[in-house]
Amino acid sequence: MVTDFDTALSILENVTRRSILERLVREPHYPLQLADLLDVSQQAVMKHLKILEEVGFVTSQKVPSEKGGPPKRIYAVTQSFSLRLDLGPDLFRSEHRQLPEGGPIRLSSRLPEDALNIVEKVGTRRSLPMAEAMNLLSELNNELDRLDAERDALIALHQQIKHKASRAVDDEFVHYEERQLAHALLEAPRRPLDLDGFCAGLQIQPQKAEEMMETLRSLMMRQIGIDAGNVIATTDNRLLPWWLAK
Repeated sequence: MVTDFDTALSILENVTRRSILERLVREPHYPLQLADLLDVSQQAVMKHLKILEEVGFVTSQKVPSEKGGPPKRIYAVTQSFSLRLDLGPDLFRSEHRQLPEGGPIRLSSRLPEDALNIVEKVGTRRSLPMAEAMNLLSELNNELDRLDAERDALIALHQQIKHKASRAVDDEFVHYEERQLAHALLEAPRRPLDLDGFCAGLQIQPQKAEEMMETLRSLMMRQIGIDAGNVIATTDNRLLPWWLAK
């Protein structure tokens, strides 16, 4: 089961569930163990585990009791994903990313060059001594910090461009719906716009959205022509692919 962004955010907003997951990623736990560690009733822990299992965050299995009693249910984390939320003026990006599967060798084609030496050290070994693992994890943490800093700078640059574009949108369009259409196109300039979803979100008729799209298309083509120093000509019934312009 693959969890979407909204579901994951809803599940993880609860501090007790986050604490449970933090324990389970280290090793499987019994509900009674979690209740003692987190100072929460076993009934509450079982309720949270049920929610986590229903959305596929954890799985459970029965294991024989060490004291010869009835089997006990033990829980472990199964999903691997990353949640990203960037928020600020002229900036809103939310994303749920499934982490790639496979061992170090399989991942090597997707890793940055600086991390390939770690793949060589790990190879296909099933286990690593703790001291060696700490050194390798320290290297990876440094690489992650560097990549995060680069991503932060790219997101900030993205935000600055959106901010400058927002000023132009405010100058060009009087009506709220037109400005919202322009912003929707700026969010994903190389992807087709879901016009039906856009209309539903603003509660407007598709015909009105088409008319706004035509107005925006004409404006964009005029801007492209001005920037390129060229005249763009076509028949009245031809829709020019302005979104392919570079």
